Amino acid sequence: MARKDRKQIFQLQSRSLISMTNPKSPISEQYRTIRTNIQFSTVDEEIRTMIVTSAGPGEGKSTTTANLAAVFAQQGKRVLLIDADLRKPTVHLTFRSDNHVGLTNILTRKSTLEDAVRLTAQENLFVLSSGPIPPNPSELLGSKGMMAFIEEAKETYDIIILDTPPVLAVTDAQVLSNLVDGVVLVVSSGKTEIDSAKKAKELLDNAKAKILGSVLNNKKQDESAQYYYYGGK
Repeated sequence: MARKDRKQIFQLQSRSLISMTNPKSPISEQYRTIRTNIQFSTVDEEIRTMIVTSAGPGEGKSTTTANLAAVFAQQGKRVLLIDADLRKPTVHLTFRSDNHVGLTNILTRKSTLEDAVRLTAQENLFVLSSGPIPPNPSELLGSKGMMAFIEEAKETYDIIILDTPPVLAVTDAQVLSNLVDGVVLVVSSGKTEIDSAKKAKELLDNAKAKILGSVLNNKKQDESAQYYYYGGK
C-alpha cells in the first residue's frame, strides 16, 4: 500500500499506539525487548502464533497486544492481529476500523479472511476485528473451524497474535492456548493482585498452555516514565 494511503488511515486512528507514533521512545524500546525475548524464548521451534491475555480486565492487555503486533511488523514480518475477545472487542476501536465483518463471520463461513482483514497505518500489520458478538464465544473459539482458520492464516502471515479475554473472567484464553505456540500474560503493577496472577497462571498451566512469559506494565520508573518488561516463566 502507498505511504500516502497508510498515512490517511493513521490519521483516522483513535488511540495513540506509542510503538507507531513514537518508535524511538523508551516504552517502544521495551516493546522491542519483549519481541526479542519472545523470539528467543524457545530454541527448538519458531513462535508464530500466540495469545496475549491477563488475569482480569483493565490491565493493559489490549494495548500491549496492539503495540507488540506493531513492533513485530516493524521488523519486516507480515503480522495479523486478531481480536479474539468475542465478548468485549476493542481492536476495531484501537485502529478505528469497522466491526461489521470479522472473526465470527469467518468461523460461521459467512466471510473469508481475505475479505475480512483490514490494513493499518503500519506497513506489514493487518488486523481482523471480532465481528458481530456471538451467543457462544467459547464454542466458536474451541471449534475445529478455529483451528483450521489459524492454519490457513499461517499460510499468509508470519506472525499471528490474538487478543483474548482475561483468564479469570471466562475460559476463552484457556481454550485458545492449545491452538497456538505460546501465551503472554499481562499484569498491571499496583492493580493485578498477586493471588489473581498466580491463579491465572495455574489455569493456563492446567490447560497445558505454553507460557512464554509475562509483561508487567504501569510500573513507574520515575514520576513521569512508564515502562514495560518481559520476564520468563
